[in-house]
Amino acid sequence: MTNTASAAIPDTVLQPPLLSRESGDSLVDQIVRTIQSRIDDKLLRTGTRMQSIRQFADQHGVSRFTVVEAYDRLVAKGFLESRRGSGFYVREQSPVAVAAGAGATRTDEHAAQQLDVVWLIRNMFRQMPSQKMPGGGLLPADWLDGDLIAQGLRAIGRQNQALVTYGTPQGFLPLRHQLQLKLAELEISASPEQILMTSGVTQALDIVARHFLRPGDVIFVDDPAWFLMFGSFAALGAKVVGIPRLADGPDIAKLAELAALHKPRLYVINSVLHNPTSTSLSAAKAFQILRMAEEHDFMIVEDDIYCDMHPGHPGSGGQGATRIAALDQLHRVIYLSGFSKTLSANLRVGFIAADPELVRHLADRKMLSTLTTSEIGERVVYKILSEGHYRKHAERLRNRLTSVRDKTIRQLERIGLHTGTATASGMFVWADAGRDTNVMTEKAMEQGFLLAPGSLFSPNQLPSTKMRLNVASMADPGIWRFLEQELR
Repeated sequence: MTNTASAAIPDTVLQPPLLSRESGDSLVDQIVRTIQSRIDDKLLRTGTRMQSIRQFADQHGVSRFTVVEAYDRLVAKGFLESRRGSGFYVREQSPVAVAAGAGATRTDEHAAQQLDVVWLIRNMFRQMPSQKMPGGGLLPADWLDGDLIAQGLRAIGRQNQALVTYGTPQGFLPLRHQLQLKLAELEISASPEQILMTSGVTQALDIVARHFLRPGDVIFVDDPAWFLMFGSFAALGAKVVGIPRLADGPDIAKLAELAALHKPRLYVINSVLHNPTSTSLSAAKAFQILRMAEEHDFMIVEDDIYCDMHPGHPGSGGQGATRIAALDQLHRVIYLSGFSKTLSANLRVGFIAADPELVRHLADRKMLSTLTTSEIGERVVYKILSEGHYRKHAERLRNRLTSVRDKTIRQLERIGLHTGTATASGMFVWADAGRDTNVMTEKAMEQGFLLAPGSLFSPNQLPSTKMRLNVASMADPGIWRFLEQELR
């Protein structure tokens, strides 16, 4: 153990965790998980003296026996050490302790029902009607233009050669030319050689992560953020660290502190219509992030999947949004986007835009895992973009979102959900229920509704009062009755 002078614990670290007596997890488990995550994230440093058992019990409203058991478990796991007559201190972390913490799993009966990322993804694919999935991440099928996709498929069906051969490793060249024009509208300069087609943004993130990350490397994500990344990056042996997301982008002071501490390899960020808050990055924050990336030598992965839902999209006449890639021109920024949210999730057409040499390496990695992506979907998207249909379709989606968003937010506030950071655009509202949303989610599922609790959107997956709601999937009166009843 390093003989480090005990340090005072900052007030923000001492704020009580959300302890729920209804969640199915014991209070001891919740306390252990909270303290362990704060040690992992270096919010509690080596040598820091923990609150006394009495102080912790009084502040958090639990019994002293509960605190004793939680502290004892953390000692056994190697996160704390007990000094006779002095108290409990944060222990220097060995690789063994860190690995044990990361790999801990529950073996009790509740584990089968525990809400986690896989639970949400599995239920999103249960083919429930969209109006029964207010926590889902897609627009309802009747908002999209199935006829437009069908027309494209019929046209491709007459091109027999395209149906029976591999596509090209980097993707359908005419579509990459079309994407060059699309990116130019966003003031991002990228030649077709700088664009790599992928099977959605999910594969794009996986390809980038596998290229850059090695076991033990640190990757930054927004907190909250798109939940699927956390398990994917952790499976590569990376440590996932959350950067608090504010209304105009990340908490820059916390980003600077954690960047100096962790020296990350990558920072994955939603710049426009962030999932799950629908907030967008300010120009000032974009400049600061880029400057920090240069100072600490990490790459920025800019996920812009909601690009075309923003009312300031080129040609819409609205206030434009800031992309870090437009400031950097793909030197330190890797730009990702696609069409799963606006055209069809089933086509799986996404892309990466980056430095030319990096794209060549990423294309090689793509070939080693999947050879090529489906050229059928890429040809369909090319036809829709090149014939001018997409611009009109995207405008209809933006207008329809605007028409339901304000009404939905007003109704959420009326029944007691707080939407303080709600923006004027986007699919999602990040609402505060003032109670454990894991519990609400379990009750909603019993009534046939899928919610998305806030715990799943944080790398730590701690209990949360927040939840993500999709404004396009709130038409069923039953979900409103459920929410009103729960919030009484």
